[in-house]
Amino acid sequence: MALTRYNGMQETMPNTFSSMLDRFFNESVNSRNFSGFTPHVDACETERGFEIEAALPGVKKEDINIDFQEGKLTITGERKLENREDGRRYHMLETQYGSFSRTFYIPDNVNPDRITAEFNDGILLVSIPKDEQKTMKRQISISSSDKEAKGDKQKEKSAAENKEAKKA
Repeated sequence: MALTRYNGMQETMPNTFSSMLDRFFNESVNSRNFSGFTPHVDACETERGFEIEAALPGVKKEDINIDFQEGKLTITGERKLENREDGRRYHMLETQYGSFSRTFYIPDNVNPDRITAEFNDGILLVSIPKDEQKTMKRQISISSSDKEAKGDKQKEKSAAENKEAKKA
């Protein structure tokens, strides 16, 4: 039997930076479309909001769609393989072509009306500003239920009656 040293931190720490981002945005691997092109994405949080940067070389701006619905930001599009009739015979074609879709679950503290996108030199930058009006954390006060409150009053009454009975 082989012994393996246990490292409790390994259970809670993500194995790769990519899986950390997946957890941060709650992105499911199943949401990726593996039949086509899967663009590489960088996602980060700033003081003012979130930014998603997608590498889309060879994709035209007209072939990209961005949709925000029910807390999900989805980037879809297509990198088209252009027919070249110049007599070339490819021996290797490593560039990926086809449709793509990437979906990100965005936290509730954003302002969807102020989401912007820029596309320059094959890089799509989506900026998602935080909404300062929405708070993600607040203290919740705990109150007693009526049943517990009645029970406490009954205990107090019984204690007072016992005290009176001992005096007599």
